[in-house]
Amino acid sequence: MSKRLDPSQIAEFIVQNISEHPKDIARLTSGQFGLSRQAINGQIKRLMEKGLLEATGRTKARVYRLRELVDFQNQLPVDEKFEEDVIWRELVLPKMNGVAKNVIDICQYGLTEMLNNVKDHSGAISVFIWIRRNATRVHMIVSDSGVGIFTKIQKALQLQDPRHALLELSKGKLTTDSTRHTGEGIFFTSRMFDRFSIMSASLWYSRLIEPGDQWLLEVEDRDNVNGTTIFMRINTNSARTTQQVFERYASEPEDYRFSTTHVPIQLAKYGDEQLVSRSQAKRVLARFERFKEVMLDFQRVQSIGQAFADEIFRVFKRANSDIRILHINASPEVEKMISWVSSNAPSPPSSQ
Repeated sequence: MSKRLDPSQIAEFIVQNISEHPKDIARLTSGQFGLSRQAINGQIKRLMEKGLLEATGRTKARVYRLRELVDFQNQLPVDEKFEEDVIWRELVLPKMNGVAKNVIDICQYGLTEMLNNVKDHSGAISVFIWIRRNATRVHMIVSDSGVGIFTKIQKALQLQDPRHALLELSKGKLTTDSTRHTGEGIFFTSRMFDRFSIMSASLWYSRLIEPGDQWLLEVEDRDNVNGTTIFMRINTNSARTTQQVFERYASEPEDYRFSTTHVPIQLAKYGDEQLVSRSQAKRVLARFERFKEVMLDFQRVQSIGQAFADEIFRVFKRANSDIRILHINASPEVEKMISWVSSNAPSPPSSQ
């Protein structure tokens, strides 16, 4: 006797895969569960009746897609009455009916932190928020026409390039107003969501948790545009919690003091340049004294120079023995160079 399938498993499979298979979802699901097309079409019909799916076209030209359950937009004045917790509670939270609590908590943290940044740092007179939700994802956009986050940091820290501002921002504990902020909001928000993006001036920065915790930086070929736009996306079935993210970067479990940071080394590169100099390494090392542990991520960095590696893995480590420097995602060439400068070998590693 065959095992009876749970209809909810079939429905979940359809919902999770329909975006990639809008035309052949019935065939895909039939093959996955060994059921007839007729049975699968019955499941699709029930999902449409529940308002989770919608379709266009007929018979073989029929295309299915997830229905937007929420599509909310609002332009809000940034004035003395602007309170991010009130915006969340009165305008956004009612749109989260049916979403798991851990996902709601992440959305609340991210939205209120980004709105607070607009209020305290942007100089904008208004902010635009856009909340979209379907059966699998929550998307949130916060956009202002203020001074621009990278420009603001660049000027406040007297940096030569806005891309350097992005490198500093990725480390965390960076704020242009230390009397009111700790500089942790963007750091933690970018690690809670499945995708977190910032568009400002000519820069586009994205962090994707899957696949492989990717970091992307693009320089747009366009005139600088005032303001900042933040994009946040999370899957509704995510098991991640705010507590897990806080604890990952804390010194001890149950201790939420921010003492560990994760730095994407590729953000230290400007264009196609190679990471070879001590000055480049010193840009990476800036403000490391604020942390107990630093994880250097070499994803998308194929090689580094001897001086760059020596400054970080020998000079800085010897002078700061209380700071733990770790590295991940190193290519074989990067790994060789790190090992060489760490061991004080008499000659550089072979490139063969």
